[in-house]
Amino acid sequence: MKNTNTIPLAMAQDWAARWKSSPIPSVKAFLIPEADTTQLYAETGVENIRAYMGVDDRGKAHLMLVGVDANGKDMIDSTKGWYIYDFTVPCPTMCDPSSPLYTS
Repeated sequence: MKNTNTIPLAMAQDWAARWKSSPIPSVKAFLIPEADTTQLYAETGVENIRAYMGVDDRGKAHLMLVGVDANGKDMIDSTKGWYIYDFTVPCPTMCDPSSPLYTS
């Protein structure tokens, strides 16, 4: 399976730092494609998934997903096939306005 929804560690670190210094308050949620979770759980040793917030250089919010091992440690090492996934879509624009969580 080709891991097409991945980003490099340096980019993820930059996005995470940008989120910490300037979060986007209008982001309510993220749509997470099935491919991200399927590819993550297919990585050897992944027990859980952790999500990190980020902002790219265009000001777009991202939810970056990484595998987590049985000891609760992030699995980030592309040489071992442990990737950072980003193919999420923020709300707004990909929203469900009829959701009770959207209006709260």
